Amino acid sequence: MTANKATVLVVEDEHAQREILLYNLKAEGFFVLSAADGDEALLHLEENTPDLILLDWMLPKVSGIEICRRVKKSKALQTIPVIMLSARCEEFDRVRGLETGADDYVVKPYSVVELMARVRGLLRRTRASVCSKQLTFEDIVLDSETYRVTRDGLEVKLGPTEFRLLSNFMEKPLRVWSREQLLDRIWGQNIYVDTRTVDVHIGRLRKALCKHGGNDPIRTVRSAGYSLG
Repeated sequence: MTANKATVLVVEDEHAQREILLYNLKAEGFFVLSAADGDEALLHLEENTPDLILLDWMLPKVSGIEICRRVKKSKALQTIPVIMLSARCEEFDRVRGLETGADDYVVKPYSVVELMARVRGLLRRTRASVCSKQLTFEDIVLDSETYRVTRDGLEVKLGPTEFRLLSNFMEKPLRVWSREQLLDRIWGQNIYVDTRTVDVHIGRLRKALCKHGGNDPIRTVRSAGYSLG
C-alpha cells in the first residue's frame, strides 16, 4: 500500500499501547492519525475522514462507545469501519459494542498480528480503492500496479510526487486537502518541506493533466487548499 495508503485513526489513552499500534500500522504501510482521548478523536474526525478507526472503549472525556455512536449517526462518517478495542470480555459487552455500530470487537490483551489481519480484512471489504489497482475520476484513470495514468485515453507522464498527489486526490474526489495535510500524506510527518513545495507540485500535476487539452480538474479553494473536482 503505497500510492493508495489507507488512513487509520487510533484512539487509545494508554501511551505504550498506542505507540505499539502506531508502529505496527506504519510498518504495514498505513497513514496513521492518533488521539489519546475522546475529545481529541472527535477533533480529528471534524478535520479528517479516516478509512478505519481503531477505538478503545474506555477513554477520558468521551467514551469509545459514544464516539462510535456519533460516527455511525453521521452521514459523512457512517461508512467508516470501526474496530472496538476493550478489556471487557463478557458477551453482553461484545454485543453492546457491535449493536452500537462497531464492525469488529477485539478483547484486550490481543495479538497485534491478528489485529493487523483484521484491519486489512475490514479494509478489503469496505474500501475498494485500497485493493483496487485502478482509480477513476471522470476521464482520468490511474493504475497503481503499472504506475500509469491516462486522460481521455492518452498517456499522462507524471513524476513520483505528482503520481502520489493524484492518487491521493482520486481516492477522495471533491474533498478539500490543506497544504499541511498534503505534506503529511505525501512527504511524511517527520520530513520538513515548505508548504510552497506543495504549490509547485500541484502546478506540475495540473500542467501534465492538461497537456493534451481538457479542463483543469484540480480546484484551488482559497485559504483552504486543493481538491479534485
